[in-house]
Amino acid sequence: MVQSEVREDWRERLEIIVETMREMSRQQDPTAMVQAYGKRMENVVHRDRMISLSRRGHTQPEYRVTRDSAAVSVPNPWKEVDKQPRFKGGLFAELIYADEPRIIDDLQVAPNDPAAPYVAGYRSLVAIPLFDQGISLNMVIFLWREAHAFDPAELPQFVWMSNLFGRATHNLVLSERLREAYEEVDQELAAVESMQRALLPEALPGIPRLDLAVHYQTSRRAGGDYYDFFPLPDERWGILVADVSGHGTPAAVLMAITHSLAHTQPGVHCPPAVMLTRLNEQLARHYTSRTTTFVTAFYGIFDPRTLRLTYALAGHPPPRLKRCADGSVAILSGTAGLPLGVVENEQYHDATHELQRGDQIVFYTDGITEAFGPGHEMFGTERLDRVLEDCSVNATSLMDAVLRAVAEFTNDRPPDDDRTCLIAKVT
Repeated sequence: MVQSEVREDWRERLEIIVETMREMSRQQDPTAMVQAYGKRMENVVHRDRMISLSRRGHTQPEYRVTRDSAAVSVPNPWKEVDKQPRFKGGLFAELIYADEPRIIDDLQVAPNDPAAPYVAGYRSLVAIPLFDQGISLNMVIFLWREAHAFDPAELPQFVWMSNLFGRATHNLVLSERLREAYEEVDQELAAVESMQRALLPEALPGIPRLDLAVHYQTSRRAGGDYYDFFPLPDERWGILVADVSGHGTPAAVLMAITHSLAHTQPGVHCPPAVMLTRLNEQLARHYTSRTTTFVTAFYGIFDPRTLRLTYALAGHPPPRLKRCADGSVAILSGTAGLPLGVVENEQYHDATHELQRGDQIVFYTDGITEAFGPGHEMFGTERLDRVLEDCSVNATSLMDAVLRAVAEFTNDRPPDDDRTCLIAKVT
C-alpha cells in the first residue's frame, strides 16, 4: 500500500470512530447504545460473528452468553439475565477466566465443548477481556471463517476501544438503575408527603375573634413542621405549632407520632404546660431516647370571650406580638422548657397574655427567621417585626407581606429548612 493510500485509510477510520463516539454520547439507553456501536464498528472491524460473554455473578468455570450477532433475537443483557444461555467449562470458560486477550489463528474445538455450536465453521478467534475491578467480568469474542484472519498489530487498539466502550456502557447501565431507583424512592416520598399533608388541618377553623392565615412549606418532599387546632369546651381553641429536628422522611415520621400523641385524649384538654409535659414523657420514653431527635413546640389556648392566650413553650421560638394600639412589639416568651423528647422528667410552665383588638400574633418555626440570604446572613426576628408595621391589613395580607419579605431576602432560594408561619389577628 502506498503512503497516500495509508493516509486516506486512517482518515477514513478516524471519521468513522469520531462519528461513533458522537452517537454514543447521545445515547441514554444502554441497549440502544450497544446496537448503535455494533453497527458502526462493522465498518471498522470486519468480522463474521461476534459473541459477548459474562461471568458476573458466577464462579469458575461458569459463564453465560449475553449477545450473539448471529441470533435472531437476544434477551436484554441487563434486565433479562435469567433468559441468557448458561454454560460451564470449555473454550469460552477458559478464555474469560484467563483475564487476558488472546488470538487463535487455527481454531479447533471438540464437538462436546459448550462453545462448539457458536464457533463451528470459524477458523480465527480474538478474545478481548472487558475489565471491571481488575478482572475480566465480560468478554467480546470475534470470529472469522478464514484462518489467520486477524492482524495481531490491531489487538492493542481493539482492547483499548472495547474497554472504553465497555466502561461507557456500564456507566450508562448504572445511570439507568440510579434513575429507576430515584423514581421509586420519589414515589415513596410522594406517598409520605401525601400522608403527612393529610395530618394537617384541611382548612383553617373559624375561631371567634381571630382572623387566621397559614403558610406551610417543606424543604423536601416531606418534613417535620406541624401545626394544628383543637376545639375545646367553652368556645376555647387550642393552637399547636411544632418543629421536629432534622429534615425529610425521618422528621415526617416523628411529626406523625407527635400528631397522634397530641390527638390522644385528654391531651389538648389540659392546660398547655400539662399537655407539653405529657407529650414530652411519651416521646422521651418511647420514641427519642435512643436517637438525637427532638421536637420544639408551642401550645396555647385562646379564649375568645376574654381574649386571653394561655401558653407554654418547649424550646420553640416564641411568637411575636405586635400591639397595634401603641405600635410596640412583644415576645410571648414565658418560661421555656427543653424541647420535647430530650429528657423524660422535664417540667413546663404556663404563661398568660391579655390580647387586644387589632393585635397581630405571628407563630412560626425557625425555618422563617433562619432563612439565609446571599451573604449567609439570617432573616432574623427584626426583619419579621418590621413586616408587622401595618396594622390595617388582615391576616392574609400580612402573611403575603411576610412571605414576600423572606423571598426578597433570600432571592427566592429554595428553603434549607421547613417553613411554617401562622398569623392570627385579633378582630
